[in-house]
Amino acid sequence: MSTPAPRFLPATRRRAAPLIRLACVLLAALAGCAAPPPPTPPRAPLKLTLLHTNDHHGRFWANADGEYGMAARKTLVDRIRAEVKASGGQVLLLDGGDVNTGVPESDLTDAEPDFQGMNAIGYDAMAVGNHEFDKPPAVLAKQRGWSHFPMLAANIYGADGKRLFEPYKVFPVAGWRIAVLGLTTDDTRKMALPANLAGIEFRPPAAEAARLMPELRGQADMVIAATHMGHYPDARRGVNAPGDVEMARAVKGFDLIVGGHSQNPVCMKAENRRDEAYVPGTPCAPDRQNGAWIVQAHEWGKYLGRADFELDGGQVKLLRYALLPINLKQRQADGSKPPYTEAIPEDAALRALLAPFQAAGQDRLGLEVAQSDGVLDGDRERVRRQPTNLGLLVARAMRDKTGADLALMNAGGLRDSLPAGRISYRDVLKVQPFGNTVVTVQMGGAELLSYLQAAARMTPGSGAFAHLAGARLVIAGNALVEATVAGQPIDPARSYRLAVNNFTASGGDGYPKLSDHPGLVNTGFVDAEVLRSYLAAHSPLKVADFDPAGTVLRR
Repeated sequence: MSTPAPRFLPATRRRAAPLIRLACVLLAALAGCAAPPPPTPPRAPLKLTLLHTNDHHGRFWANADGEYGMAARKTLVDRIRAEVKASGGQVLLLDGGDVNTGVPESDLTDAEPDFQGMNAIGYDAMAVGNHEFDKPPAVLAKQRGWSHFPMLAANIYGADGKRLFEPYKVFPVAGWRIAVLGLTTDDTRKMALPANLAGIEFRPPAAEAARLMPELRGQADMVIAATHMGHYPDARRGVNAPGDVEMARAVKGFDLIVGGHSQNPVCMKAENRRDEAYVPGTPCAPDRQNGAWIVQAHEWGKYLGRADFELDGGQVKLLRYALLPINLKQRQADGSKPPYTEAIPEDAALRALLAPFQAAGQDRLGLEVAQSDGVLDGDRERVRRQPTNLGLLVARAMRDKTGADLALMNAGGLRDSLPAGRISYRDVLKVQPFGNTVVTVQMGGAELLSYLQAAARMTPGSGAFAHLAGARLVIAGNALVEATVAGQPIDPARSYRLAVNNFTASGGDGYPKLSDHPGLVNTGFVDAEVLRSYLAAHSPLKVADFDPAGTVLRR
């Protein structure tokens, strides 16, 4: 067998070889023409636990039955943080907005205990809610200074065309990046006093989300929306602005939407069917729309929502979800109130921080105003769908104080019931916490009929639902077919005086705007003080005297 002859480079190429090798070394060093750098090692999967609340509404302290309260909430959050840390995971804590307005102890201090409590619990971010605009801009500025976390809203703009809040925050978490986008309902325009919104524009949230989504997806591994827009099953929103379901369907790219505003526990019975009778402590399945999970934790800190995710590669996987009750009690027929789940003790340090605020409120608000022989009903579900004795009482108080022919009270301005027995000033302020004033408007009969026709079109279930004193309406469908004042048909040629609050007069809840009406007089009487005076003058109250039957009839 012959051996192959050795192969030799020509002499010129043999002499050039060292130079070529040297050139490659130099070029590799200067221009990276050598082999590419070693690939970045793959990231370990991320275990992320997302905790959430919404619609706190001033409930920093536990109620009389020991339910909810921020001190117990902190205990539960701390437990979960310790558990997740021990398993190698990470935690983010978000809120869906509406920290403000609900109980006097909070309202009288501009919600300072609530923001200080959120700092102590360790919130990472919150959405801006419509009730963050219940007080003048100086109060909101003070609250932003108190908070140690960002208040996010991408769709709220000032007169200069610039956003008033950070639109989103990107959190670096164990080598991963989690984006949280804030969005606020554009219904805020009709739900807050115009004076508090001067120069402020609320743009459609979904449009802002669509504009920002490429930017967010380019920066983050997971995109979350913290919203105050409402959850309306199958996007059936009625008179409300579009909520989370519509936005998720319109804007692809969200992994999770942490909501608020509609104040529901979002637990689904089936696709597009929410469990409206959800029982605390039972399993809860969040909504799912266009690839986005949608969650909401009812209201007042009654629950802490918990969503456990795993991020691996390009996948975001929900492992489990639960609504965790915070000391909620079952009301039994025999009057007992056993807890739904194991009792959660209060964090001692946070309770001590909040106690002075609670004590100061007790001193100022515990004074008795009146006595009643029964409950005056302000339950949210009923007062927004049907006339109640409380709605009639409040409207009568407005009419009597002003001498008006009739008074109209929007249901959204009635925030609680008045109890049987002793009624305190605290109870009054829980019913009317906004500090609105009572206005009167002198108008002709034809104009009054037109205004009442607008009231008749307001959808039952909304805050616009009308409670009346001194008048009677008969409505078929959404049309007014009969209207009387003091038992007589409205005379188109006669003049009438109507009493409403300044929120409704400004066009709030979608009512015709009256604030520029030549016959308008702002009495300056604060609504809660009008109610307090009426209660004191008519104590002891008989609830039978405020039977609303016949004030608004629907055929």
